[in-house]
Amino acid sequence: MNKEAIIAKCKELDVRFIRLQFTDILGVVKNVAIPISQLEKALNNQIMFDGSSIEGFTRVEESDMILQPDLNSFAIFPWRPREGSVARFICDIYTPENKPFEGDPRYVLQKVIREAADLGFTVNVGPECEFFLFKSNEDGTPSTVTHDKGGYFDLSPVDLGENARREIILTLEEMGFEIEASHHEVSPGQHEIDFRYSDPLSAADRVTTLKFVTRIIAQLHNLHATFMPKPLFGVNGSGMHIHLSLFKDGKNAFYDSQAKNQLSPAALYFIGGILKHIKAITAVTNPLVNSYKRLIPGYEAPVFQSWSASNRSALIRVPAARQSDTRIEIRNPDPCCNPYLAFSLLIKAGLDGIANKISPSEPIQKNVYLMTPAERALENISSLPSSLFEALEEMEKDPLCLATLGEHIMNRYVEAKMIEWEVYRSQIHQWEIDQYLGVF
Repeated sequence: MNKEAIIAKCKELDVRFIRLQFTDILGVVKNVAIPISQLEKALNNQIMFDGSSIEGFTRVEESDMILQPDLNSFAIFPWRPREGSVARFICDIYTPENKPFEGDPRYVLQKVIREAADLGFTVNVGPECEFFLFKSNEDGTPSTVTHDKGGYFDLSPVDLGENARREIILTLEEMGFEIEASHHEVSPGQHEIDFRYSDPLSAADRVTTLKFVTRIIAQLHNLHATFMPKPLFGVNGSGMHIHLSLFKDGKNAFYDSQAKNQLSPAALYFIGGILKHIKAITAVTNPLVNSYKRLIPGYEAPVFQSWSASNRSALIRVPAARQSDTRIEIRNPDPCCNPYLAFSLLIKAGLDGIANKISPSEPIQKNVYLMTPAERALENISSLPSSLFEALEEMEKDPLCLATLGEHIMNRYVEAKMIEWEVYRSQIHQWEIDQYLGVF
């Protein structure tokens, strides 16, 4: 869309307010709301905000930032009244000198996409987002009481969230999403929505949009939607499996009809690069203290560094589809990650694998969870970090993270997450009270 088309659309749909959205380094969506009278000013990149108030952005003495709307992200919020409606843009952040802000996660991903293009590659990304629907308390606060007892692929009446999920999907489709599938997941109250693969920037924009739209529609059904990785003990947590593929000269660069498993050298090197850097990348793909409560054996989330052409216990799985649909699936990320940074690191690691011809180990066809430590050692299978602290230590040791994120985001991200870890480990948790108070 161009400026004139957007102005005409806003008049046609009686848009009264515009939300200019962007994402901080932790992946939290922020926005500045302006009345329609300021639309042309926004389209001319003249709306500024105080970046010093946003987590990890700037210091007070360098706080002015400019919001540059991505015209292709224009959408109407379908849940708002049709009269006096509300529209949104996703924005890039620029400095007063009209330069891209190095602390903008969207800019980080744009740079990686350009690096891939310089090598002749285009990248496709397809995320699968899982979440829980819980009942809300009378005062509107969220509970951890699930709204159903459904299981994998269940239907009504067992899946009581079906109506809410249906409305979420219809809302997203009105906003331009192409939804490929949705279903009830393994755990009670757990759901998954998959949208069609796209370029990495569009995919990251859609993940951030999916999360806030899901919360809003759930609230209209008196439910609370959470993308927290492990809100309940004893059941599967929520992941965000990420499908990646490369194309070159219009052909899938991962496919080779003559090779073993029909996987090209580029596919194997890409896998090798991700496996080499995944411990460090985990600090971003699994960004919360709570993320590591999901990454434990027995709940389907991958814990060990391995890959397979079929085995779902592996960290990287190659789905059965071939030719133009050949892709890899990274299974450890969770939906609380900042998708711009997570996609950037995974793509950069894969490209590093191709550039340096990093071959992965042989694919593992056994159930990795059932292997003994000695068997895993023989296969050279190591474990992912078991805590946010361990992941941050790995991140600081890996030069690829700094090269991808830049000094600004890298330093502020590690600082913020170390504070989160220190606050967590200094708390006294209910488990400790229950376990120790009456005994010692």
